[in-house]
Amino acid sequence: MTTRPRLSFVQIWNMCFGFIGIQFGFALQNSNASRIFQTLGAGIDDIPMLWIAAPLTGLLVQPIVGHYSDRTWGALGRRRPFFLAGAIFAALALVAMPYAPMLWIAACLLWLLDASINVSLGPLRALAGDLLPSSQRASGYAMQTFFIGAGAVIASALPWALAQCGVDNVASEGRLPDTVKFAFGIGAVVLFGAIGWTVYASREYPPDALAAFDDAIPQAHAPLEPSRARRAGSAWLVAGIAGLLLVYATGVDRQLYVLACGLLLYGATLLAAAHGRRDGVLAQIVADAQGMPPVMRRLATVQLFSWFALFAMWIYTTAAVTQTHFGATDTHSTIYNEGANWVGVLFAAYNGFAALAAIGFPWMTRRIGLRSAHAINLALGGAGLLSFLVVRDPHWLLLSMVGVGFAWASILSLPYALLSDSVPARKMGVYMGVFNLFVVIPQLVAASVLGFLLKTFFGNAPIDALAIGGVSLAIAALFTLRLRSDR
Repeated sequence: MTTRPRLSFVQIWNMCFGFIGIQFGFALQNSNASRIFQTLGAGIDDIPMLWIAAPLTGLLVQPIVGHYSDRTWGALGRRRPFFLAGAIFAALALVAMPYAPMLWIAACLLWLLDASINVSLGPLRALAGDLLPSSQRASGYAMQTFFIGAGAVIASALPWALAQCGVDNVASEGRLPDTVKFAFGIGAVVLFGAIGWTVYASREYPPDALAAFDDAIPQAHAPLEPSRARRAGSAWLVAGIAGLLLVYATGVDRQLYVLACGLLLYGATLLAAAHGRRDGVLAQIVADAQGMPPVMRRLATVQLFSWFALFAMWIYTTAAVTQTHFGATDTHSTIYNEGANWVGVLFAAYNGFAALAAIGFPWMTRRIGLRSAHAINLALGGAGLLSFLVVRDPHWLLLSMVGVGFAWASILSLPYALLSDSVPARKMGVYMGVFNLFVVIPQLVAASVLGFLLKTFFGNAPIDALAIGGVSLAIAALFTLRLRSDR
């Protein structure tokens, strides 16, 4: 068999169903982790540092898991052992997190939860590239996005829905209410059940069969170039040290330390790979990153501006809407909390719109192609964020979220369809893991520089962060037009 068989709708459904569990875990984490930290005594200034461990965990875990999943074959196949193991530990972390007695235990459980979800996430992404022929990959990744959107809407609203059903939403000091505890317990069952169904209902091709398909990219042999790694590592190391000294000397914004430390860590990683064993895991991952396909390099720029915009939206929408559209800055006032609740509705709305948009992506990509479809969707998202500057009735912001929903659905699906068409079949896992760097790094950059940009150039107005995000998505759309297939 040299032609990769097309899968039925039910087979694609089963293969992607695990994503509703993945997103249940992420959504419960995103909407409740800060609440848990504050309940256990964390100050507002402590929360960003507690949160930064989550993207850093994905930065480290996914390339390593992808590297090993490419080299695994056993009774459960190639990818399924990894996302089953991740599901077990993520479910345990979800059950335990609302009962954490101390702040440091809650922080450790957040890291365990995020690491476990990332262990499952990378191989689940790679599974679609393994099993689907090129003509069905847009449909497969769109199906993943549908489940992501549906999971996010349900999980985000779960504590509220439990409260409406009479579950106690108030607890004594230092304890979490039953709505949160029950929501996390339900989330653990959904996460494990959904991923377990994908493990049970999916089958994988052996590595040799994957390499023999006529649509498989030949394996790229990219040995590490130590001299190149040493030069690049030294340059990034010097840049990181200079950044640390500059931030310390000027005292501009302590969040810029994150960016400087990131440069330092990247340089140290390259130097460690250059001086380590040539056949070591780190050296092989760095070598694969150095030899990434041209399409992946061009997608990196698109991802940089896309995820920078998303992080700006996630951080500043509450402050922007409460201040600009509700006219409130006092976090204890009734009108502020009404505005904050409305932001929750807006976020649920864009996830819902994303799930609906994903249904139409297969038709859209067949008509105009992956590249043009992604550029249009990013432009719609940019227009949606920029419209926050001119819309004054908060109810009309739901229309803005239609554009954001299209962009979100596209960011979660079409880059992966473009990527999976351009990487070697035997290295699908490691390249999906390396590609995750272009998701995490923009968020770390945004966390480092957005506060500085707002204070320095925009009078600390949070609405301008959404404008920056809108422009960033528009730039990403322009860079998307530079993409072309390697095939």
